[in-house]
Amino acid sequence: LFRSGDAGSVVVRVDVDATGYPSNVTVIQRSGSRDLDRAASDAVRRWRFQPAQSNGQPVPGSIEVPFDFKPQ
Repeated sequence: LFRSGDAGSVVVRVDVDATGYPSNVTVIQRSGSRDLDRAASDAVRRWRFQPAQSNGQPVPGSIEVPFDFKPQ
């Protein structure tokens, strides 16, 4: 994935469908490291979200997810 010394912040916008799965992932703030940007995008693609609701029914929505990578 990435070197253990890599550091940076990434913000990813995730479009979530009505079932809670990511339907589209966009990096909206890049870290300067392609590897960190890709790691953040790949991570959220595997997540499941609580979908937004309208009148008690699940609906598509979007969320911004920040990542802060620190060296080990």
